[in-house]
Amino acid sequence: MASGSDENGDQQLKLYSYYMSSCAYRVRIALNLKGLKYEYKAVNLLKGEQFSPEFRKLNPICCVPVLVDGDIAVSDSFAILLYLEEKYQQHPLLPKDLQRKAINFQAANIVCSSIQPLLNLAVLNYIEERVSPDAKIEWAKVHIGKGFAALEDLLKNYAGRYAIGDEVSFKQNTAVPVDHLELYLSLTTDVVMRFWITVLELHAALWNGRFVPGAPD
Repeated sequence: MASGSDENGDQQLKLYSYYMSSCAYRVRIALNLKGLKYEYKAVNLLKGEQFSPEFRKLNPICCVPVLVDGDIAVSDSFAILLYLEEKYQQHPLLPKDLQRKAINFQAANIVCSSIQPLLNLAVLNYIEERVSPDAKIEWAKVHIGKGFAALEDLLKNYAGRYAIGDEVSFKQNTAVPVDHLELYLSLTTDVVMRFWITVLELHAALWNGRFVPGAPD
């Protein structure tokens, strides 16, 4: 694998992660695609380890993932991907073409800002506790539908083998973990997936082996 550490004691990348976190999963995808060695530092979210004083120093908002590179600590998966892209330029995740780069950012932000945060376990639990279990399901259906519809409209004119052309790009790193989760949720909450042909085809292509390493159990 490529550097990120070496056999002579150079600082190794450390990834603070939880195995079921889709945010952490997208960083593991990027690290694997770039061939970077890293030390996996497990943070058990169910046990509240993210609220420890030690972890709070790394990320004041107490969420995974956090990437430590020497004396630099970067939290938030989107920021980590940008950091990795700038520092470790092997296997670029962003195209040089300005328009396609902008589409990558737009698609990634649909996932990171308009789908995933609204389906975070803390949000769903809050709705269930304050309203009802049925309200939680309806909330999930509405925002899965809205997000996937936006991705379908955006990507249908750009998709090739992957979301934007024929090369793995930034969008896949942000979307594969969330797409996998949201597709599962959509099928279990009666969201009608047949209307999002591009999203379904891309998910099938991506999940057939390329992004399985580092996947949650």
